[in-house]
Amino acid sequence: MTTRPSAKAGARKAPRNAALVATTAAKKVRRARSTPESETLPPEIAAWFARRGWKPRPHQLALLDAARERRSTLLIAPTGAGKTLAGFLPSLISIHNGRKKKTGAGLFTLYVSPLKALAADVERNLTHPIEEMGLKVRTETRTGDTSLARRQRQRVKPPHIMLTTPEQVALLLSHPDAPYLFADLDTIILDELHALAASKRGDLLALDLARLRKLAPNVMTIGLSATVARPSELRGYLVPQTDPEAETRLADIVTVKGGAKPVIEILEAENEIPWTGHTARYAMREVLEAIGKHKLSLVFVNTRMQAEFAFQELWRLNENNLPIALHHGSLEAAQRKKVEAAMAAGKLRAVVATSTLDLGIDWGDVDLVIHLGAPKGASRLLQRIGRSNHRLDEPSQAILVPGNRFEVLECRAAQQAAEAGDQDATLSRAGALDVLAQHILGMACQAPFDPDTLFDEVRSALPYAGLTRTQFDRTVDFVSTGGYALKSYERFAKLRPAENGKLRVANPRIVQQYRLNIGTIVDAPHLKVRLVSSRGGKKNIARMGGRVLGEVEEYFAEQLTPGDTFVFAGQVLRFEGIRDTEVFVSRAAAEDPMVPSYDGGKFPLSTHLAGRVRAMLADPSVWSALPNPVANWLELQTERSVVPAPDEVLIETFPRGNRHFLVAYPFEGRLAHQTLGMLLTRRLDRIGANPVGFVANDYALAVWTRGDISTLISEGKLSLAKLFDEDMLGDDLDAWLAESALMKRTFRLAAVIAGLIERRHPGKVKSGRQVTISTDLIYDVLRRHDPGHLLLEAAWADAATGLLDIKRLGTFLARIKERIRHQTLDHVSPLAVPVLLEIGVELVYGQDRDAILRDAADELIREATGDMRT
Repeated sequence: MTTRPSAKAGARKAPRNAALVATTAAKKVRRARSTPESETLPPEIAAWFARRGWKPRPHQLALLDAARERRSTLLIAPTGAGKTLAGFLPSLISIHNGRKKKTGAGLFTLYVSPLKALAADVERNLTHPIEEMGLKVRTETRTGDTSLARRQRQRVKPPHIMLTTPEQVALLLSHPDAPYLFADLDTIILDELHALAASKRGDLLALDLARLRKLAPNVMTIGLSATVARPSELRGYLVPQTDPEAETRLADIVTVKGGAKPVIEILEAENEIPWTGHTARYAMREVLEAIGKHKLSLVFVNTRMQAEFAFQELWRLNENNLPIALHHGSLEAAQRKKVEAAMAAGKLRAVVATSTLDLGIDWGDVDLVIHLGAPKGASRLLQRIGRSNHRLDEPSQAILVPGNRFEVLECRAAQQAAEAGDQDATLSRAGALDVLAQHILGMACQAPFDPDTLFDEVRSALPYAGLTRTQFDRTVDFVSTGGYALKSYERFAKLRPAENGKLRVANPRIVQQYRLNIGTIVDAPHLKVRLVSSRGGKKNIARMGGRVLGEVEEYFAEQLTPGDTFVFAGQVLRFEGIRDTEVFVSRAAAEDPMVPSYDGGKFPLSTHLAGRVRAMLADPSVWSALPNPVANWLELQTERSVVPAPDEVLIETFPRGNRHFLVAYPFEGRLAHQTLGMLLTRRLDRIGANPVGFVANDYALAVWTRGDISTLISEGKLSLAKLFDEDMLGDDLDAWLAESALMKRTFRLAAVIAGLIERRHPGKVKSGRQVTISTDLIYDVLRRHDPGHLLLEAAWADAATGLLDIKRLGTFLARIKERIRHQTLDHVSPLAVPVLLEIGVELVYGQDRDAILRDAADELIREATGDMRT
């Protein structure tokens, strides 16, 4: 193995005096550094530091200083800087020193994590120091995995420090006893804030923070975050926004500089890099060699499907029986906890994982991160590689393994961005109206509310600081009646007038339904996978019982027939049948089992990395640093066609077989390309090109037609400038959205979040088909009779940056105006080969698929190069 080193509701701008605020905070940090530790730390805590030969770091003392003055603060620190301990130190000291007399249940600190696994890890790492310091401080986690009995007890007798998730905070706030539970709340700690703020989960958490400030007016908020490009976006999240017309209020900030730069290498395997695909199967032997040379490796992938495939491939090659485990969100909680415990105990050499382990977790002595496939974003890569050598003064070690030739360019771009410290995550956003609808109903579940008071409370949350009263009243009306077209249906009437102008929940059933369906993560419907004996056929299914392995998506399970084999939970399983909401399987042996596909989790290429890839593609002087097959591929492209300049878009047209192709290279990500493909086919159909279909990846899209596109262009019947004009986002987009399944799916997600459609009911869960039928019917009714409905507006806002990525597409169309470079060819170009290989290939991993791709690639390359070279 060799590796190569590097060569919406309205939002407001950050204040003009942000630099001054930051400077003031820096002065406070310097003052904290001069404070004697004996005056800052109690003897028990100071002795604990001394026994380890440690001293509190300046940023830890700075947070203590801020806490004494009750200043909400954002701590930005690299991996290994001790930011989690810094966040908890003020609470540990306050609880140890004694507090004011309780007026409520006694909950002192609320810690909120984006991941259940992270909350469990932090509790483990917090419990040990508390015991060693001899502090009488009780900590407990509260997640969806916590037993019902414990969760009920926690509302009456909570610990001093509760570690939980955003969904559990919303659930706790929906109970009538929430004022009692949170009356003594002193501190809120938001960990990995950068991962929460830029999502609908962040919107819901911001609204819940606004309610917590009402229940505990003196509460202080501490935000913990990795390095971000614009810290002011997170600082405003931590404090109430009291005046919508004024500049955004900001929390204090403490920034930790320094830290060793990561060491990132790109793996070059003995086998040649594939033209397409994302599995990195060609390099698995070298990946296993790297695992064998390190104590503990985290092998990150972008999807659960890739995780199952990679785990199976590593075990197939694992002749030395290295202990390797699998961890992703669809596995049963007990299995995930077992893997986490084995990591902490040092019993594993590698764990294949998705994003379930990429935030802040410090289990075991991880000394290498391997990323299979391109990371799709610089910030995501920095987050994940920070899991290795989790110490401030030691560099993180990482190996990137590109899955295909375009991903070689992307991995090199990510490597350069990470080494430069560039961040590409977008954090600011306007709060979603479907999330607001869910929150309004949750507040009504807690107690009747006054709309005027709740409006002011909602606008104190940063994502909703620009919310208008009209938007708020429309959302309240939607929760109350379902909206104009649905108000005659009793099932949608969830609020009723109460005394003094307040609104209350219409009936107790609605409260129960709300708590069953809380949250903003709307997965595709899942079925539990239950392991049973392979003996007995259908009679065996009737016996029930057996261990639950986890969950697969309903859509995947419905495609199976008895006898089919697939990989799940690191095992090869035989499908026996389905009953109710469970899939029954038995262990099997098969050489080429299927791998379950999962909706979501497919990250698009970030705009920042796309720009770096375009620049790299346009600069032949850097190609020599690329692997030889990739460099040769790009050189062949210059011989047979051209490579575009960074600010251009290349459009190639050529015939192949009985079809004619238009291939474009926007480098704007799969989602934007899919929307562009849909709109292009509509336009091409109008001019008589007779489009047949299209395919898209993160880098390019190809449209094939019966009409000769090159001839239409040469005869002036088709103008590429008009074809790619921004006006396609007008009538063409509206017409397509009216019939688009993607738009219906976007509406479906918004309807579930807003509570219009409830998936979970007492004792049962709606199937995906039932939810789809319900939402599709409502969607058609609203488009026909109430086109201004709140949820249609919310779905459109989601489409702009979500499944359709319309906003990014609009930016691309504006960027390429008068910058289109057209090449008429009589053959396939080398650059077009990867996207053409995706036409008609089933997303089922296995040796047969690899063989099909190899044969197709050989044929395409012979055409692209004009000779027999492959």
